[in-house]
Amino acid sequence: MYETFEHTADVGLRIEADDLDELFAEAGQGFFSLFVEDLGTVEPRQAVSIEVAGDELEYLLFDWLNELLYRFESQRLLLREFDVAVSDTGLTATARGEPLDESRHRLGFEVKAVTYHGLTVKQIDGRWRAEVILDI
Repeated sequence: MYETFEHTADVGLRIEADDLDELFAEAGQGFFSLFVEDLGTVEPRQAVSIEVAGDELEYLLFDWLNELLYRFESQRLLLREFDVAVSDTGLTATARGEPLDESRHRLGFEVKAVTYHGLTVKQIDGRWRAEVILDI
């Protein structure tokens, strides 16, 4: 599950999941739900493999979202499905989506950057929860 929340001139993303793999997958979906008004219009036509190194969860989430932002900015790639495996040394993922097609994809926010402000990843009562603020 993911949801957004308002934060000054930015937008926050709050994610909850049963395990870290699901948390990072939901973070990817939540992130791209900001780029396009209806994530359901994005078809899983193309798969990309992504690897991110890191052993601290907050920085791993930061780097994960930055990698997804890079994919959008450099390839105009919208992603909607994520298979993520988090380990002690980082994560590996397969993400599926398609290039932006302005005739079918109605754009939402323009995410400029992922920020460290308010960045948290923690386990609460057996569930994982993360929050991140995005500069729009």
